[in-house]
Amino acid sequence: MGNSTHLTHFILSAYFDSRLVKYIFVMILMTLYVLMLVSNVLLIVVICVNRSLHEPMYLFLCSLFVNELYGSTGIFPSLLIHILTDIHTVSVSLCFLQIYCIHSYGIVELLTLAVMSYDRYFAICHPLQYNTHMTRKRIATLLAVPWFYGFLACTVMISLTLSLHLCANIISKVYCDNHSVVKMACSDITAVNIYGLIIAFINISVPLVLILYTYMRILKVCFSGSKQTRHKAVSTCTPHLASLINFTLGASFEIVQTRFNMNHVPSTLRIFLSLYFITCQPLFNPLMYGLNISHIRICCKNCV
Repeated sequence: MGNSTHLTHFILSAYFDSRLVKYIFVMILMTLYVLMLVSNVLLIVVICVNRSLHEPMYLFLCSLFVNELYGSTGIFPSLLIHILTDIHTVSVSLCFLQIYCIHSYGIVELLTLAVMSYDRYFAICHPLQYNTHMTRKRIATLLAVPWFYGFLACTVMISLTLSLHLCANIISKVYCDNHSVVKMACSDITAVNIYGLIIAFINISVPLVLILYTYMRILKVCFSGSKQTRHKAVSTCTPHLASLINFTLGASFEIVQTRFNMNHVPSTLRIFLSLYFITCQPLFNPLMYGLNISHIRICCKNCV
């Protein structure tokens, strides 16, 4: 693992001694994790089993739910173990695995939301060309690109971070993240910082510009279109827009906690800010899409 192999573990200092209260925390977190697993797996199965849902919008939703299972499962099991055992250290290999998981989860989530906005744009603004434009090959490409790019970008990022010489091992969070590790480096971090800035710009600006453009076009069609067109736009875009706002809020909490000194903030609030990023989407999206999209709601009732 390059120059960081002399370290055997990292200390996650955002935890606090909760004594008997820790069992309450574990029960709450376990309940949240089970809800995330059940709701996301249920919707994935419903979409896969029902051929009527084998349409682009639902396939992109399925990819979104798979990513949320991936992101939450990469963090929650170790989180529960840390609280139960009161041992707040993590091995170097597991720490970098968490970094890879949490960063790739965030990239794939935002890119998938951008792909979904592109899909809704074509369905609402160009309904006659939709079926000929959204071919199987294009759908497969749109499904694969967020995952391929997310994993590739994180692989390069991890490789650069692993080459650093680290002079500390204390991370002021409840799980590992790349910026916290880079801050502990006592070697040249120019390459890591330049790559981080470039990737951050691409990861944030490109999806948000695409989403903004598609929603501007959708709004234009809604104002000039029929009542049926407006209803279709509202019914399909409302869950997507709510999901985007929710994810942006969670990502903002994560960025603030990572980039700024939060030692003056109570430990409970710091843990909440960390957990919100990995729980906001896995809990929110199944509920939002399951309740607001009638086709999914009907299929869920039939399966149950």
